[in-house]
Order: sequence, then C-alpha cells, then structure tokens
Amino acid sequence: MNQNIAATTAKKIPVTIITGFLGAGKTTLLRNLLSRSNGRRIAIVVNEFGSLGIDGEILRSCGIEGCADDDIVELTNGCLCCTVADDFIPTMESLIDRPNPPEHIVIETSGLALPKPLLKAFSWPGIRTRMTVDGVITLVDAPAVASGRFADDPEAVALQRQEDPSLDHDNPLAEVYEDQLNAADLVVLNKTDLLDEAALALVERNIADVVSRKLVTLRAVEGRLDPAILLGIGAAAEDDLEKRPSNHDGADDHEHDDFESFVVTVPEQKSADDFLIHLAEVASKYDILRMKGFAAVTGKKMRLAVQGVGTRFRHEFDVPLSGEHREGRIVVIGQHGFDRAAIEADLMRL
Repeated sequence: MNQNIAATTAKKIPVTIITGFLGAGKTTLLRNLLSRSNGRRIAIVVNEFGSLGIDGEILRSCGIEGCADDDIVELTNGCLCCTVADDFIPTMESLIDRPNPPEHIVIETSGLALPKPLLKAFSWPGIRTRMTVDGVITLVDAPAVASGRFADDPEAVALQRQEDPSLDHDNPLAEVYEDQLNAADLVVLNKTDLLDEAALALVERNIADVVSRKLVTLRAVEGRLDPAILLGIGAAAEDDLEKRPSNHDGADDHEHDDFESFVVTVPEQKSADDFLIHLAEVASKYDILRMKGFAAVTGKKMRLAVQGVGTRFRHEFDVPLSGEHREGRIVVIGQHGFDRAAIEADLMRL
C-alpha cells in the first residue's frame, strides 16, 4: 500500500468483505479467522439469502473464547447488495458508534450477492470518512468450478445461437461467479483437498480467464489461512471501482429472480448417515444448489448441523439440543422454478 493511501486510511476502521458463491466455505473461513484472532476485536456481519440465519447461528455456537454474541450481526432475508440504505448503512453505523468499536469488521455476503454495489456504499458520506474496505476476499469452491457448474458449454451455446440468434443465453450462476472474482483483491481456492493437481491447475486457469487484472490466488482446505494474510491488505477498494468490472454495471438494480429459497421443518432422524444420504439424493433429484441447517437424531443429545453444496455434504454434532425440541430446519436454495412441494415432501420422508 502506498504512503498516501496509508495516511488517508490510518484513522478509518478497516472492513474486509468475504464473498463467494453458495457453499464456497465462507462461514468456515470465518470460524477459522475468529479462532486465531488473538484477542483482536473483530465484528462480523453475516448476510444470508433466505429467512433462516444458519451461518450466524453456526458462528455463535463456535465456542471461541472472546467471540461475543453481540459481535456477530445477522441480516437475513435481504441481500446487502440490494438493501444498502435500509440494512447496511444503519448496521455499520451502529457498530462504529459503539463506546468500544471493533478494530476490524468482516462482512460475509450472501452467496448470491454482487460485491460491487456493496463497495459503492463505502462512498456514502456517513461511512466514507470512518471506514475503508481493507480488501475483498473471494472464496472459490474448487470442485464446483472443476465440475463446470459456473460455465456454459461454448460449443452448445454457439450452435444454439446459429439456429436462433434471438435466444437469451445468460447464465445467472456464471454472472455471479464472474462478478465476485472481478471484485476481488485476493482469491482463495477452497476445498483443494478434493481435487488433484491437474484439476486445480485447470481451475486456476479458469479464474485467470475470467479476471482481466492480475490477482493473488491462494489454495486452502477448510478455509485455514493465517489471519495476517486475510486482514491488513490495505486495498482501499472503494477508491478503485473502475478496476472491478461487473456484469451489472449501468443497471438500475440487481434482482435475485433467478433464485429462490425456502425452509423445511424436518422430523427427528433415526440415523445421521441415512439422513445425509437422503439429503444428497434429494439434491440430485431436483438439482438443488445448496442445503444447510440442523436436525435432531434419535439417541443424540447434540444437534446435527449439515452443510451441502449440490450432492456434497458435510456434518458435525455442534451444540446440545435444548429442551424437548426435536424438529430440525433445512434451508433449500435453488434456481427459480424448482418444485417446492415435491422437495418438501421428499425431505419430510424418513
């Protein structure tokens, strides 16, 4: 960082924006970051797509010493890139107006958020003089990119255009992925333990093809990176927006009509393993992008937390269940038009 920027931002609270598509591992990276904060006052703003705040609840139950509940601010059922005035500005002002304000603020955006509208908000008068975007970190789900989830088949698209040039071939998944990469100061290629070296090299070439400027790309497993790498980038990203192109530049607003989410209440499960197999089957059957939530398992005093991307699921027994409440809740996120009633019926089936 040059001396002029350093002098300008010295008195501002640094803010790190963590972005990345659904299931890339943002919350896991945050948990690792908090566990290695060494007493540094870090406030977390969690923004989710959907009405059930799974990520905020996971962070609150992390058991990390010094991680107070009021240091985690949860914004649900509204994407920050769409609700800047209503949600983001008041939230940030309330944090910096505290008697003992945080030393650093980290924002975990919704997996469907476009980072650039959020970056623009740091030019607002009440924010610009008091905060600076220390850096935008984009997490990439390496196996998802390797499987082609964010890319069209170029030959198939070209053939369709020859047959009917009026066809619209916009890919909402690819657009969000590209916008998140183009906003980045640092790209973290996550879940690299699930791919071999050749596949990882292909993913890294894919990233280089998407982004016009040179970016630092790091490989990670479970988001385990030294906080010194993630915090203190000093990018002042709000000052170089022109270098961060977006597919939605010039648009009046950004809608999420391509995606939808809902919450399903599920009964107590007889087996954690069978439940995970069942979730993967449902995800495959309906081409669901993301499922995450909690369930109770017969004979277990701890709550089963599940996180799924496509048909890949991870789980853990995280916190004790309270009282006799043995119902679980699963958030389902997919592209618009999927069969909600059928998915709900399938998830309720033991």
